[in-house]
Amino acid sequence: MAGGLIALLDDIATMAKLAAASIDDVAAGATKASAKAVGVVIDDTAVTPQYVRGLTPERELPIIRKIAKGSLINKLLIILPVAFVLTWVAPWSLPVLLLVGGSYLCFEGAEKVLAKWHLLPHHEAHGADEGPAGVEELEKKVTSSAIRTDLILSAEIMLISMAELSSESFSMRVAIMIAVAFFMTFFVYGLVAVLVKMDDFGAHLARKGGSREAMGRRIVAVMPKVFDVIGIVGTVAMLWVGGHIVITALANLGFEPLHHLVEVAVEAVAGAGGALQWIVETALSGVFGLLLGSVAAFAHLGVRRILPKKKAAEAPAAAAEEMPAAQTPGI
Repeated sequence: MAGGLIALLDDIATMAKLAAASIDDVAAGATKASAKAVGVVIDDTAVTPQYVRGLTPERELPIIRKIAKGSLINKLLIILPVAFVLTWVAPWSLPVLLLVGGSYLCFEGAEKVLAKWHLLPHHEAHGADEGPAGVEELEKKVTSSAIRTDLILSAEIMLISMAELSSESFSMRVAIMIAVAFFMTFFVYGLVAVLVKMDDFGAHLARKGGSREAMGRRIVAVMPKVFDVIGIVGTVAMLWVGGHIVITALANLGFEPLHHLVEVAVEAVAGAGGALQWIVETALSGVFGLLLGSVAAFAHLGVRRILPKKKAAEAPAAAAEEMPAAQTPGI
């Protein structure tokens, strides 16, 4: 009896060790897989606070909570199933998806840079002239708009992370990607919640008076600058990460000149240390991302300017077709 109990306890201990090892493997895999998505994470963190600007302070956290819930649904119920099905049915599709996603990152980053240089018009802030019927409708629009944007950014995060797991088993990939989904969502929106409420915290300290008043006023004064810095870092990261993704995806699809050029440049500074190699690779990826994104941004602007003219030209013809026969001249 005692021997059987000892054997059972030994089996339980062994299973616990295996479970702990599996958890460690999943955590390590999630960390490794999500490392390459840092640029998108920074951009996600920079973009989201814009959606709660103008809302009352007491509604900021509930809106962020709704956006975070939508982000988790995007990752777990939409992006992951579609990504796994595509990699199973069409394994070649992952580099193509990464190529498209990386190009989109370059486009977004270049659009911001060109707008800052006054080479492209700035996007209007959401809800500027929409005239919502009430606060509830405004919050619904803000939430749905943020979740749509998150779908794109989350797809980038998950696809970039999945690309790092090609050597893992299917079950381990599923476990790691679920861990990545939860970790990234809680990290991004937890950080966003802290950033958004920092000015309220500063105002609270300022109202207390005494030595805390000065600290509170400094926090309130510095937070707009913090968001500006986050925005700049996010834009740079988008261009760097997007350019790197496109160059790598093209190499995986058989077009290797760009990848070879970066490798030659990195090898040329090999004697100066790993830090300089990383800087060279990052700079070249960022420059390529800016060039590719600029082409895409100007092409997008051209299409946007052409389409309204076509619609304006088609409108009179459509109106004439809809005119009753009795009102048509000559009948």
